Amino acid sequence: MNFSAIIGRLRTDAGMTQEKLAELVGVSRQAVQKWESGSALPDIDNIIKLSKYFNISVDALIFDSDRRTSEELSFDKKLSPQYSTMHGWENYSTQLITELTQSFEEGKDIGAYEELFRAVAKLPNGDAKTKIADILFEIVLNAPLRDGYGYNEPSDLETIKLLRPDTAKPARAPEADKLYDKIYGAWVGRTCGCLLGKPIEGIRTNELVPLLKQTGNYPMTRYIRDAELTDEICSKFNYRLKGKCYPDTIDCAPVDDDTNYTVLASVLIDRYGIDFTPWDVSRVWLDYQPKNAYCTAERVAFRNFVMGYNPPESAIYKNPYREWIGAQIRGDYFGYINPGNPELAAEMAWRDASISHIKNGIYGEMFAAAMIAEAAVCDDIREIIESGLGQIPATSRLTEDVKSVLAMYDDGKSVDDCFAFIHEKWNEYTDHGWCHTISNAMIVAAALIYGGGDYTRSIGLAVQTGFDTDCNGATVGSVLGMRNGFAALPSEWYEPIGDKLATSIFGVGTVKLSDMAKKTLAVAKR
Repeated sequence: MNFSAIIGRLRTDAGMTQEKLAELVGVSRQAVQKWESGSALPDIDNIIKLSKYFNISVDALIFDSDRRTSEELSFDKKLSPQYSTMHGWENYSTQLITELTQSFEEGKDIGAYEELFRAVAKLPNGDAKTKIADILFEIVLNAPLRDGYGYNEPSDLETIKLLRPDTAKPARAPEADKLYDKIYGAWVGRTCGCLLGKPIEGIRTNELVPLLKQTGNYPMTRYIRDAELTDEICSKFNYRLKGKCYPDTIDCAPVDDDTNYTVLASVLIDRYGIDFTPWDVSRVWLDYQPKNAYCTAERVAFRNFVMGYNPPESAIYKNPYREWIGAQIRGDYFGYINPGNPELAAEMAWRDASISHIKNGIYGEMFAAAMIAEAAVCDDIREIIESGLGQIPATSRLTEDVKSVLAMYDDGKSVDDCFAFIHEKWNEYTDHGWCHTISNAMIVAAALIYGGGDYTRSIGLAVQTGFDTDCNGATVGSVLGMRNGFAALPSEWYEPIGDKLATSIFGVGTVKLSDMAKKTLAVAKR
């Protein structure tokens, strides 16, 4: 755009005549006409007057800087985000079907708005869709529970405790001479279980099971190796198998959000102590990891912290992932530092979970932390699972669904029947079903009860059935690593990682799992 065109554009965008511009600058209308026709140029004094009046730089006027001009000269122009560059996790308007499903499952009376949700979800991304989505959020935020909803699912700790089953056992002290081995086993067990599921996270069972069978690994009893993934095998699957983290391509456990959170919880205790608050957790998140280290509910919570929404509002504001698995993968460390005390482990897990989740999203973390704490003092798998259930409301969907898994086991149903039941209840082909707390908690419970305490069998079951493979392998591995101890873990699982775990946590980097276990032991002995 040349100078004459720029002057004409500035004047017309400002809605003024040539006479008015001439009056403002102190020249004749004919002078303005010549400037806009290109037959004459203003002197430097008038160029400065024009730049000041229109609030653009002199070089934008003189040197024909189109980009700078277009960015700076607009009048009354509305600023909007570039929706095409926004990640879906950060754009509530793109997740309206997830919100609709989530709201219905938690009992909100929003049936009258279903068609509106579906219609708005089909709109192109933009300001109009965002405005309507904001209104829909206000509707679901204030919607009452529908009549006949069969669950009572509070998010505050006091009411959660009131609704627990009357099965809680008093805290028990672990055997001091075995505690380091158990804690180290939990760290290593979690890390290896995560690594087992990591390269196939996101695959669905229509491809996972054939892959495992073609590589001679079904039922799953070992890592998938890069060396066995020939071009012929890879060509049979839509899921991208190459370029992932396999045990024969690494020299330490790779960065993963599941293991990052375990180390980050240690950082939290270092900084704030065992009496940390939800606010403290939010500060650690902001200070120790970048935004892109967080996914789904955690990404939304991070955004909400930045926008000034503090816990517990940070878990609610435009967060359709509020019952997804993100909190369930964060509770392990609170079990590690409270061996034999599932109640305190669950309470700490609540403080962590409540910054990003509600209801069953919170219960999942409490369930996992309590199981791990119990596993430090109990060998009975059934008791470990029930100890986890003992810290969450008996009136919750999570309790009901985990109990249905235990009932199938008691009724003599096969593990295949049990996993088929989970797949029937939860659709792994939707993001919501695949990533929900309850679907994955059911898999964890099934892998534990049918695995019978055998580490290899249990993490294999947790991963081979699909859904969130690395999360479930990690949680099951953590429980059994604590129960069985490091000395009982088969060496083929931990040899590839060399006692090392990489993290993306600022100032932490790569850690030795044995060092983390020693540090954890010191906190556990407080």
